[in-house]
Amino acid sequence: MGTFTKEISIRWSDLDPNFHVRHSAYYDFGAQHRIEILEQLGLTMKAMQMEHFGPVLFREECVFRREIRLNSKVFISTKIGKMKADASRWTIVHELKNENDELYATISVDGAWIDTKLRKIANPTPQIAVDVMNNMPKTTDFEPI
Repeated sequence: MGTFTKEISIRWSDLDPNFHVRHSAYYDFGAQHRIEILEQLGLTMKAMQMEHFGPVLFREECVFRREIRLNSKVFISTKIGKMKADASRWTIVHELKNENDELYATISVDGAWIDTKLRKIANPTPQIAVDVMNNMPKTTDFEPI
């Protein structure tokens, strides 16, 4: 699979007093795109509820390169940057770019799967999560961990 890319609509509520996108909105864009991708690949919220697991983040970081304003065209792409063979730990990378392919920001998240009954890291990783994560596109510098 090549890539998951979509255009983001910038809302008035995404702006801060400096009239550019507030820093926390970037994280919201990434979270929304991750869930949309999981849904597209068959790992729905309902499936996670039925299997009693879900994603949990350990680290979330954004590197800002250019301002995004209300009228900016923004495209987000999402790929796996690192992953254990059993998909129990992973890094997902989001790139936000303009129509000229210039980078606005890069968001990286490190995570795993949590057993929602035990409130502990899911071990072993549910097979549906392994299958979905293996079907996600990988970055050009993908590293197995």
